Amino acid sequence: MQNSDAIWKLVDDHHKHFADLSDRIWGMPEIAYAEYRSVAEHTAMLRAQGFRVTENAAGIPTAVIGEAGQGGPVIAILGEYDALPGLSQEANIAEPRPLEAGGAGHGCGHNLLGSAALLAATALKEWLEKTGRPGRVRYYGCPAEEGGAAKTFMVRDGAFADVDVAITWHPGSMTRVDEALSLANTRMDFHFTGRASHAAAAPHLGRSALDAVELMNVGVNYMREHMPQDARIHYAMLDSGGIAPNVVQASAKVRYAIRARDVHGMLALNERVKKVAEGAALMTETKVTISILSAVSSMLGNTPLREAMHLNMQRLGPVGFDAADRDYAARIQATLSDEDILSGYRRVGLPVREATPLCDFIVPLDAVGEPMIGSTDVADVSWTVPTVEARVATCAIGTPGHSWQLTAQGKAPAAHKGLAYAAKVMAATAVDLMTDEALMARAKKDFRDRTQKTPYACPIPKDVHPPVQPRPAALA
Repeated sequence: MQNSDAIWKLVDDHHKHFADLSDRIWGMPEIAYAEYRSVAEHTAMLRAQGFRVTENAAGIPTAVIGEAGQGGPVIAILGEYDALPGLSQEANIAEPRPLEAGGAGHGCGHNLLGSAALLAATALKEWLEKTGRPGRVRYYGCPAEEGGAAKTFMVRDGAFADVDVAITWHPGSMTRVDEALSLANTRMDFHFTGRASHAAAAPHLGRSALDAVELMNVGVNYMREHMPQDARIHYAMLDSGGIAPNVVQASAKVRYAIRARDVHGMLALNERVKKVAEGAALMTETKVTISILSAVSSMLGNTPLREAMHLNMQRLGPVGFDAADRDYAARIQATLSDEDILSGYRRVGLPVREATPLCDFIVPLDAVGEPMIGSTDVADVSWTVPTVEARVATCAIGTPGHSWQLTAQGKAPAAHKGLAYAAKVMAATAVDLMTDEALMARAKKDFRDRTQKTPYACPIPKDVHPPVQPRPAALA
């Protein structure tokens, strides 16, 4: 990895402090809207680095914004720090070993994501100070990416109204500029209420809410044959009504995630799923209450920004992993299937490279892989301002997202190297935008052209608010 650019040197100067921050966040995994300790760590780092800090951003206690600089364009660098339930795992080993049974863990690498984004913002802040250039860098500490859609709520609240460009990244097993591919997604709860009764002595008096949930699930399964093949519908039981089989369950709740390639398709599927739920209630003579928790749009691309970010990756070269990094990655790969590893390559449209446990290359910008698409609230930012996202190798090729293997690698030296690399790519891309008015103009024109016919509409209804979790008593 070269360090010829002043901005890269600034990243290196601060790298250790932010790798330490990442490790601290890894050690305090908190799920959506409960990231009180994590946001406190990020807020403290922002203050220590001299940012102007806005806490409780968009009315969300676990969101924070830090700004530095004066005048000029505003570059937003987006960070995250939420974890996932059930993915507790000891670090730096190659076997499943939870630190806490059923506990949360950073199985999507957001400990790295937020720390690298804040490192990039810090380097850009110092670059602005050293060069005396007009311009502002703004770090957005964003909670609840995992299903909570915090950025969508922040967009709706106007938090990005004066931003010129947004830049972010995500840890992964490959190094590339992300394709603008994500699924629009709504999360909805369906709460069925019926009537309890003795299941043997008076079954005719009962109306089972659990039966309604099961019938809804069957109905949605039949619906899958008759929806676009790239749409996705998933569910999780929140309340099955109790543990006594001799009681007719009077209450049951199921949560659905409904995904489609765009908001229009998602909204259409939402209505179909609602009808299935209403049909299940009708069949069981129960009542159903439907509530939307969150929703996100699909990603909007920006060609000039993707090209600029890719050029910075080419100038940097691939992440500089060493023999010890490769040895640990190989041990992780031994826990994976051949299909896991093949899937990692298919996703970026490249053939499998034997004996390459870590990504020691940069995926070409024009590589076309098989779409294996999730959802992200970064998408709603991308419909508000020109946005670009990097994917940087921090783990073994083939590592599944949301897995114990990814949690285990979250504090490894290879992850720290990827963190620094991501910060350099983001900071250098921001410098390009600050110094090249033509690039900024092209990025904004691309954005206008894409949104002219289809302007942004927030997918979250106005009466839905962030499901903020209470601050733990120990932190009060």
